[in-house]
Amino acid sequence: MTPQQETLDKITLLARPIAQESSLELVDIEFRPSGKRWLLRVYIDRGEGVTIADCERVSRELDRVLDVEEVIDHPYTLEVSSPGLTRQLKKREDFERYKGRTCRIITALAIEGRNDFKGKIVEVAGDDVEVNDEKGGHRIPLSAIKRANLEFEL
Repeated sequence: MTPQQETLDKITLLARPIAQESSLELVDIEFRPSGKRWLLRVYIDRGEGVTIADCERVSRELDRVLDVEEVIDHPYTLEVSSPGLTRQLKKREDFERYKGRTCRIITALAIEGRNDFKGKIVEVAGDDVEVNDEKGGHRIPLSAIKRANLEFEL
């Protein structure tokens, strides 16, 4: 495990209960270099949406805990936000939660001769997600997905 992954794991352990205290879900955490500082981006969500007050509360609490625990040993900027309307789908659970919604999937390897799929999530079975588009149904192995996002629907 890399030192960066160890830090991410520690941050996750600290951030999850802070989010849960406010009935929020910790969706994702990014931690990467950004110029001379690092950027720690924390995504939170809940069914009815996230408010600015939710983000401020989680940011304040997490910032305080990170300072006390001294998890990060170099300068960083903390951002807490909602994953947005076109949120990334990273885990199997993400695809299950958004069945019936339209998503765009980019695959690392060509499947059925293409790498770009946009369609409704129909099913998550085993290690595959099935999406339907104008050309029919497509089974895409989760391991082949390079990037997946929900699409904005009117």
